[in-house]
Amino acid sequence: MAYFVTGATGFIGRFLIDELIDHREGPIHVLCRASSLGRMEGLIRQWGSDRVQPVVGDLGQPGLGVDEAWVSEHAGSIDHFFHLAAIYDITADDATNDAMNIEGTRNALALAEALDAGCFHQVSSVAAAGDYHGRFDETMFEEGQPLPSPYHRTKYESEKIVRDEARVPWRVYRPAIVVGHSETGAMDKIDGPYYLFPLIKRLRDNLPAWLPLVGIDLGDTNVVPVDYVAKAMDHLAHLPDRDGEAFHLVNPEPQPVVDMLNAFCSAAGAPQFATPVGRGLTTAGPLGLIPARLRPLSLMTAVIRTGPAQLLLDQTLGRLGLPAEALAHTSFPSVFDSRITEKALAGSGISVPPLESYVRSLWGYWEENLDDATGRDPKAVAALKDKYVVITGASSGIGQVVALKVAQAGGIPVLVARGKEKLEATKATIEMRGGRAEVFPCDLSDLEAIDRLCEQLTTELPSVDFVVNNAGRSIRRSLKLSQDRFHDFERTMQLNYFGAIRLVMGLMPQLHEQRSGHIVNISSIGVQTNPPRFSAYVASKAALDAWSNVVSSEVVGHGISFTNVHMPLVRTPMIAPTKIYDKFPTISPAQAADVVVKAMVDKPHEINTALGTAGELAHTIAPRTAFRVLNLAYQVFPDSAAAKGHKPASQAAAAAEEAPAGNRRETEQMLMAQLFRGVHW
Repeated sequence: MAYFVTGATGFIGRFLIDELIDHREGPIHVLCRASSLGRMEGLIRQWGSDRVQPVVGDLGQPGLGVDEAWVSEHAGSIDHFFHLAAIYDITADDATNDAMNIEGTRNALALAEALDAGCFHQVSSVAAAGDYHGRFDETMFEEGQPLPSPYHRTKYESEKIVRDEARVPWRVYRPAIVVGHSETGAMDKIDGPYYLFPLIKRLRDNLPAWLPLVGIDLGDTNVVPVDYVAKAMDHLAHLPDRDGEAFHLVNPEPQPVVDMLNAFCSAAGAPQFATPVGRGLTTAGPLGLIPARLRPLSLMTAVIRTGPAQLLLDQTLGRLGLPAEALAHTSFPSVFDSRITEKALAGSGISVPPLESYVRSLWGYWEENLDDATGRDPKAVAALKDKYVVITGASSGIGQVVALKVAQAGGIPVLVARGKEKLEATKATIEMRGGRAEVFPCDLSDLEAIDRLCEQLTTELPSVDFVVNNAGRSIRRSLKLSQDRFHDFERTMQLNYFGAIRLVMGLMPQLHEQRSGHIVNISSIGVQTNPPRFSAYVASKAALDAWSNVVSSEVVGHGISFTNVHMPLVRTPMIAPTKIYDKFPTISPAQAADVVVKAMVDKPHEINTALGTAGELAHTIAPRTAFRVLNLAYQVFPDSAAAKGHKPASQAAAAAEEAPAGNRRETEQMLMAQLFRGVHW
C-alpha cells in the first residue's frame, strides 16, 4: 500500500506516521513546505525509516502546490490519503481558520482526486457538533447546531466539503480534546486543559495540598491521549467497507471538568476542588425541569462569551496564560456517542485508558518541557542570559530539566555525563527550541577524566559562569547489610564528594581569573535529618557541604560563591529501585530544577525546606529524641530487595518483597511518609 499524509509534522500526524511505519507496508509520502525540509528530514531520522518520503507543497495552494509531474507519476497508486493539516486551536482567528481548515481541505481534496486516491481520510473534530445539546452520535452532522467560534464553524464546514464535494471515497474522524501520550506524556503545544496548568502550578506553590478549594460544577469535558487517536485511526482506516462513515475518537464516559481538574491537581501536588453545590442539586427535582439552555452552567457560559466578559478575563486570567476564548469552551454541551467506533475497534485491543492512569505523565511532561515560566522571569533571564552553566548528571532527571530551563532563560547549558548519546539528544531538543547547548561527555567517577574535562572546558569555553554539581549516587542499605560492602562507601564518596570537588578545583583557576563564578551543590535533606540506611550517601553529601563551607571563605573575595541545596526526595530514576517510594510524596524533577534556578539567580548560601531545618534543629536541642524517632523509621521501613542483593523477576515482585507484613505497619509507613514529607526513609 501507499500513503499520502498532510500534517505529518503536527502532533497527531507524527504519531500516525509511527503507526503506519510499525504496522503497514509501502511508501509514506508526506507533504512538506520547502522551508521545512530540514525539520522534516530530522523527523525522518527520528522515525528511522526510509519509507517516509517528503513531497514539497503548500496547504494554501491549489492541489496543495504539488508538482504536476509528481502527481502524474503517482496517480492511481495512493491507497490512503490522510488529511491532518489544520488548525486545532480554539483561540485562532477567522482568517487563519478559514485558510487552514476550509481552503486547506479543498486543496487536499483536489489533490486526492487528481491522484485517484483509494480513500480520503478527513481528520475533523467533535467541534463540528458545535453547541448541540444532548447526545450526538456518529451518524449525525447537520442538526442545526450553533457554531460558537471560528474553530467550530470551520471544522463543521471542512467536514461538509468532504461530505458534499468529494469524488473519491472518504472517512471522517472526530477526535475529542487530544492530550499527550499516555505513556510518555509527550505534547507539542499548549491547548485544552494545558491552559489551566500554570494556574495549578501557582496553587501548588502557594497553598498547602491538603487545603480544599471551593469549586462549582463546570459540566463535562472529553479528553483522549494522542496515542489512542493515532492507533484508532490506523485501525479504522484499514477496515473494509466503512467508507462514508464518521468515527468519534472520544472517551465513552464524559469526564466532569472538576474531576479532570482535580486529577491534574493531584498529579501536581496542588490543593483540589470540592463542589458543595453539585450536579445532583442543579439537574434534579424542580431544577431538572428547566431547559438545558437556561440552567446555571449554560447561562454562565453565555455570559463568559460576551465581549465585556472576554475583555475582563483577558486582563485577569489571561495574564496567567488562560485565554478567555479557551475558558468559554471548557465543557461540551454535547454527549458524544461512540458506539459505532467502539464496535469497529472491538478485538483490536485499542481503547481509551482512564485519565487517572496517565495524568502524572501528562503533568510531568508539561512541567519539564512546556512550562515557560523561567523564560518569562526577568530575574532569571538577567542572571542566566548568555552565561555558560556546567551541569553534571545532565542526561536525565534534575540535571536534564535544569538544562532545559537554563536554555529557556537564554543561558548556554554545558551538558556533562557519561552517556554522550543522551546528552546529544538533550542538546538537539534545546536547539530545536531555539537555544544553544554544549556537550562534554565524562565519567565523573574517574578523577583523571575530570582533569581532562576541566582542561577542555577552560580551553573551549569563553567562560564558566555557573557549575551545578548534580551528578550523584545514592545507596539505601542498612549497616548490617553493608559489613562486606565497604565499596558502597567508596563509590558514593568517589562520585558525590571526590568527583565534585575535583571538578570545582580544576575550574577554580579559571574562576579566579574571571573573578566570578557560582557553584550549586545538589545536597540532600538527609544531611539535616540523618535518616537510617543512608550512611554512605548522607556522609558523602555532608562532606561536600563541609568542604564548600570552608572554601567559601577563601574565595569570596574573588566573587566566587557556593549554594548548598538540601533537596527533598525527588521522583527520579535514582530512587526507582526502592519500590516503597512509589507511594511516597515526592517533588518532581521540574520542581527540583526550579529550586536550582533559584539558587543560580539569588545565590543564597543554602536552600532548605522547613522540614529539613526542623530536623537539624531537633538534632541540636533534643538529639536522643531525634534518634528514637529515626529508629522507629528504621523499624517501619524495610531494606529494599536491591539492598538485600535480590533480583526479583519483575517490579511487582520487588514491590511485594518490600511490602509491609500487615495493615498496621503499612499505616505506620504512610503516616511517617506524610508527616516527614520529602525525607527519604
